[in-house]
Amino acid sequence: MLLHEHLLDRAARDGSTPFLTHYRAEDRTELSARSFANWVAKTANLLTDELGLDPGDRVELQVAADHPGHWMTLVWVMATWQAGLTVVDSEGDLVVTGPDPEGVPAGPALACSLHPLGLGLRGLPEGWSDFSTLALAQPDAWFGSGPDSPDDRAWDVAGRTLSFAQLTTDAPQSRRVLVRDPEDAWAAAHACLIGPLLGGGSSVIACDVSDTALARIAESERVDA
Repeated sequence: MLLHEHLLDRAARDGSTPFLTHYRAEDRTELSARSFANWVAKTANLLTDELGLDPGDRVELQVAADHPGHWMTLVWVMATWQAGLTVVDSEGDLVVTGPDPEGVPAGPALACSLHPLGLGLRGLPEGWSDFSTLALAQPDAWFGSGPDSPDDRAWDVAGRTLSFAQLTTDAPQSRRVLVRDPEDAWAAAHACLIGPLLGGGSSVIACDVSDTALARIAESERVDA
C-alpha cells in the first residue's frame, strides 16, 4: 500500500477518531482521519481536475518552508502525493504559499489562509487565487489512481529525494505524539503524517505556544510522548 492508500483505509476503518490536532498560539484545529481525508481529496481533485496537473508534475510548496507544521500544509503534502505529484521547493508547475504572497507569479499560484477553520482569503495580488475557495468547491471523494509508479519521485526538497514506495518504509507510529514547532517540512511530514498513517497513531502539533501552554496541551490532549 502506498501512503494515500493508508489514509483511505484509515478513514474507512477509524474515520471519526482524532488524527491531527493543530495548535497555533490560541487557535486549535482538530481533524479526524475522515475530515483530513476529505480535505486531501478536495485538494487532490483541485490539482488534477481543475488545474490539470498530471502524475510526475511538480508542486512547489512554499507554505511548507514557511509553515511546516500547519495542518493546511500537511493537507497539501498528502494531496500532492495522492495525486501522484512531486513536492518540491523550487521550479514547480504550481506554487502554493501562505496568506501573504509576494510578486506576480509566472504560472498557476495559490495562497493558503492558514485560518483555523479553513476560511478563504480576499483581495489577493494579481495572479494569485485562494486555495480554500477553490478546494471547497471540489468533490469530497477521490477517484484518481495516484502515482503512475511506486518508484516515481514523491519528495524533492532541500536535497532529500524519496519515491512513493520509500515513503512507506518510514517508522510506523502507533502513539498519540506531541510535536512542537517542527523544524522543517520533512520533520513535520515524518512525525505528524507518515508515521501516524503507517502505525495507526495520531499527532498533536503545537506551533508558537508558550511552555505553560505546551504543558496544558499535553495534559488535555492526553498525548503518549
